[in-house]
Amino acid sequence: MNLIDQNNEIAFVVSRKANKNSIKAAFEDLYEEKVERVNTHITPRGEKVAYIKLVEPEMAEEVAVKIGVF
Repeated sequence: MNLIDQNNEIAFVVSRKANKNSIKAAFEDLYEEKVERVNTHITPRGEKVAYIKLVEPEMAEEVAVKIGVF
């Protein structure tokens, strides 16, 4: 929740085969929002997490509402 409010970022668990460019393209197609950057991280459990920072301020909260986080 802090990522959404403070950093305008949203996190997703993605396929380990996905790269940053494909994650960015898929997010922009699905949610029709511009992505500033994508950072990825592989957790100790073996899951790949993508942290997506959006260009528009406050848009991460709106995307979270669309997908049912709030």
